[in-house]
Amino acid sequence: MIEKAFNTEMHADQTLDAKGLACPLPILKTKVLLNKMQPGEILHVEATDPHSVVDFEAYCARTHHEMLKFYESNNVFGFFIRCTANPRKL
Repeated sequence: MIEKAFNTEMHADQTLDAKGLACPLPILKTKVLLNKMQPGEILHVEATDPHSVVDFEAYCARTHHEMLKFYESNNVFGFFIRCTANPRKL
């Protein structure tokens, strides 16, 4: 289960603005970016789709990318995801 964080500060190597996009676009765009990133790099994603919380939790569980932090602020859901060395392909 994702632990909700109140401090939204964290280093990120890449940022993805997925606000305004509905499922499955936030996950698809995240997958494309993570495929271009090096293992250990961190991606920060912001989305407004309320279902994105469940989607990102499931995506990380299936691919083995690591969800480092989740936050919600003013109806924006933020995720910090560490790129894994050997992601499982979906």
